[in-house]
Amino acid sequence: MSLSKALEKRMLTADEFETVSRTHYPEIRDLTRQDLSDLVRRLRDHRDKARDVAHQQRREMRGKSEPRGARPAADNTGTAMKGQIFASAVKRVNREIARLDQAGRRSAQVEKSRHALELKQASGKRDRPKPGRTASRGMRSKPSEEPTVESDPREIGRVSQFVKKAQARRDRKS
Repeated sequence: MSLSKALEKRMLTADEFETVSRTHYPEIRDLTRQDLSDLVRRLRDHRDKARDVAHQQRREMRGKSEPRGARPAADNTGTAMKGQIFASAVKRVNREIARLDQAGRRSAQVEKSRHALELKQASGKRDRPKPGRTASRGMRSKPSEEPTVESDPREIGRVSQFVKKAQARRDRKS
């Protein structure tokens, strides 16, 4: 759920609002990795405190706990809203930290890939086999690699004559 800055300003104290306002777009891009780590720690502390107070208020409303203030809590929507504001701020900071980490990994991977390519090119080793016979010199006869069987021409004639006589016998019977 997207919350407006006006709602955030109304719901939070000045110190809390200053912390949360640093998590919105243009300001968050100017923060370093260390600043983001410090900011997410403070935001988590604020979020946990709001969550604990909202839990206590819910218990007071149900009558399960003694009131912490002068009178028992009647509603905890403001405190729950504070928790949502801090939770969304933590998400924004975590997303920015992940973006910075991804950018760092990407540049490191590019450097590793370039180094590997330089080593590969320096080795001079071919990683593909030679192409074998090619058509670079024009057409040449390619001898068949299958074994050839030479038959006797007399055998061919004998088989042909046998088939001719067998057919004549069948024709006489019918």
